[in-house]
Amino acid sequence: MMTKMSKRMPRNESRQKTMNKISFSERVRNIVSAIPEGRTMTYKEVARAAGRPRAYRAVGNILNKNFDSAIPCHRVVRSDGTAGGYNRGEKQKRAVLKKEGVVYNS
Repeated sequence: MMTKMSKRMPRNESRQKTMNKISFSERVRNIVSAIPEGRTMTYKEVARAAGRPRAYRAVGNILNKNFDSAIPCHRVVRSDGTAGGYNRGEKQKRAVLKKEGVVYNS
């Protein structure tokens, strides 16, 4: 009697993928925490600095869930120079960036 092969990921690989996801999120938060007032980085630059250059959308998703004021996610902007999204509203993001002296495309 033949048994169907399981398509589930081996336990240690699943755990490793979870650890990578956690460590990538932590790297993103650490990088963004280091952006000084008055400066910005793009989502793509943050992804590259975190070791996953094509994960710029993941960076946006991570920052969208950030409500820690110690992590200045408003300092991460789109590659086209526009402000991009912000979990407190794009209008608020533009206001905070303007207060910090950042010039960007509207």
